[in-house]
Amino acid sequence: MPSYIKLIVLTLSLLTASCGSISKGITEAILEKQDAEDTRQCEVRGEPFFGLKKQLQHPDRKMKVLMVHGVGHHLPGYSTQFMEKLASQLDLPVMAKNPKNIDLVDPKQPASKSGHLRINRFLNAQRDQELLFYELSWSDITAKDKEILSYDNSGEQSFRRAEVNDLLKKFSNDTGPDPIIYLGEKRESILIAFAQSFCWMISHDWQTLPDDQQAICSSKNVKPMISDSYAFVSHSLGSRITIDGLQRIATILSNGDGATYYNDVANAMKNKEIPIYMMLQLGRALPSISQQHEAYCQINGQQYQDRLFAKTSIIAFSDPNDLLSYAIPHDFVSKYLDSRLCIDVMNVNINVAKVYDAFGLGKLANPMDAHVGYDNDDRVIALIANGIGHPHTADIVKKNCHLIEMVE
Repeated sequence: MPSYIKLIVLTLSLLTASCGSISKGITEAILEKQDAEDTRQCEVRGEPFFGLKKQLQHPDRKMKVLMVHGVGHHLPGYSTQFMEKLASQLDLPVMAKNPKNIDLVDPKQPASKSGHLRINRFLNAQRDQELLFYELSWSDITAKDKEILSYDNSGEQSFRRAEVNDLLKKFSNDTGPDPIIYLGEKRESILIAFAQSFCWMISHDWQTLPDDQQAICSSKNVKPMISDSYAFVSHSLGSRITIDGLQRIATILSNGDGATYYNDVANAMKNKEIPIYMMLQLGRALPSISQQHEAYCQINGQQYQDRLFAKTSIIAFSDPNDLLSYAIPHDFVSKYLDSRLCIDVMNVNINVAKVYDAFGLGKLANPMDAHVGYDNDDRVIALIANGIGHPHTADIVKKNCHLIEMVE
């Protein structure tokens, strides 16, 4: 090759390499700038609310929170990051040395294991505020059904896939079957696990909870716990499990089937206002009692004595870039949610995933981040802890979230 041609090739190579480096540098600089400028939206539609903090500060009252996970296999301890961030927001720096663990049991089939409940205890520095955080893990109930796909995750199949595709396939195999299994024969087992968790939450304090035992909860001791405050946090399929579980309990109580299992639960809970912080929602079948809000929830309503709670406030978080997330419209509440729960909904439209400008091609956000990022988002946790629309709203919410009050 002539020397001048070698010189031209060398020059072009250097120029190409330089242009690539410059292009990469520019791209990284643009992305870093977009990361620094947090433009994610946070819009709350509904009435101002106080979050958990106000209930926690009430004298002689414990705050009890039950978390229900969504699709995918979850080991006990899955909520640790969310739980510790929430405790920090609530100014609870003292934590019990060890959590308590209960292997849940179906009361009608005592030999069968039905999920796992882990309880953590948090206190403030003065020891006069207490949060008990209950974490339900129901993954073991669906695990056997999903074993049929284990061959697809083995080296026999996975080595044929590109690395990213293999990761996505394993994620799909882990999460996709859960809603289908829940709609089948395992639905009742999962709802029993929820009911048992609910029973442990309302009928015991920290000292009387069993630890490292397989145990059945009976609600005979619910009366001393009437003064406590309760809340639910749910994600993905866990939101449906929570609502279905409460509707199931309401039906059991109304049918008079709870004489030995839910003694005095109805009377204990009828005057409670309980929030459910939902991170994603899913569709559901029609409940047995719907479109009768006034009859069950108005003090002069004909069925007022048959309500489950005085009020259930659903604070529904949804990221518009999440392909599996939906806001809850008013018609949905009336038609698809049980009237005995006396539900009031507040929608929080929030970008938990970063939104990027794709260099003139439009804006984009990672839908995976939008699906799983709720329970790690500081704004979400601050809203759950301290609410919005009052002087004690957290600074991060005041700065980043906008309240649109909805009136009749």
